[in-house]
Amino acid sequence: MTTTHTDREYEADLHLLRERLLLMGGIVEEMIRDALQAAIARDAALAQAVIERDREVNRSEVEVDRLCLRILALRQPAASDLRFVTFALKVVTDVERIGDLAVNVAQRASELAAEPPLPLPPEISQMSSLVQNMLHQALDAFVRGDAAASKAVADRDDEVDALYKQLFDREMALMRSDPGAVDRAARQLFLAKNLERLADHVQNVAEMVIFMAQGKDVRHPGSRPPEE
Repeated sequence: MTTTHTDREYEADLHLLRERLLLMGGIVEEMIRDALQAAIARDAALAQAVIERDREVNRSEVEVDRLCLRILALRQPAASDLRFVTFALKVVTDVERIGDLAVNVAQRASELAAEPPLPLPPEISQMSSLVQNMLHQALDAFVRGDAAASKAVADRDDEVDALYKQLFDREMALMRSDPGAVDRAARQLFLAKNLERLADHVQNVAEMVIFMAQGKDVRHPGSRPPEE
C-alpha cells in the first residue's frame, strides 16, 4: 500500500512538472504574440502589459526549479525520468530567456508607437508566427520525448535566419537612401533581431529534447572535438 501511494505521488509530481512547463510556455507564446500586435497596432499599453507579464514568467521559472529539485531529492528518479527532470532544469532557463526577449520586443514596440508611422516589414510578422509555432511544438515534443518532432523544430531555425537576413539587407538599404527613417528602421531591426534570438533559444530546447530522447548531443557541432 505504501509503495502504491508513493508511486501515485511520484507520477503526480511528474505530471505537475509537465503541466507547469507547458503553462509557462503558453504564457511566453502569448507574450510574443501580444508584443508583435503592440508593434503592428502602435499600442503602447499592450506593450506595457507584455513587459509586466515577465514577473509571471519569472515566478513560473522558480516554481519549476523547485519542483525539479523536490523530485530529485524525494523521488530519486532513474533512467528516462531522471533525464526528463534534469533537462527540465535546462529547458526552463531557455523558456525564461525567451520571455525576456519577448519583453525586449515589447519595449521596441513601445518606442515605435511614439515615432511617426512606418509599416512593419512582412518578415517581422512571419518571424513571429514561426517562433510561436516552434516554441509550442518544441515544448510539446519535450513533454512527450519526441526526438523526430524536435528535429523538425530545430531545422526551422534556418527559416527564421533567412527572413532576418532578408529584412536586414532591405532595412540597411532604406537607411542609406532615407536618413530620416534611420531611427525607426533601426528599431525595427532591433525588434527582428530579438525574434531571431528567440528562435535560437527554441532551437536549444529542441536540441535538448533530441539529446534526452536519443542520447545524441547535436548542440554546437562545430565546437566539439572529432569523435574517436
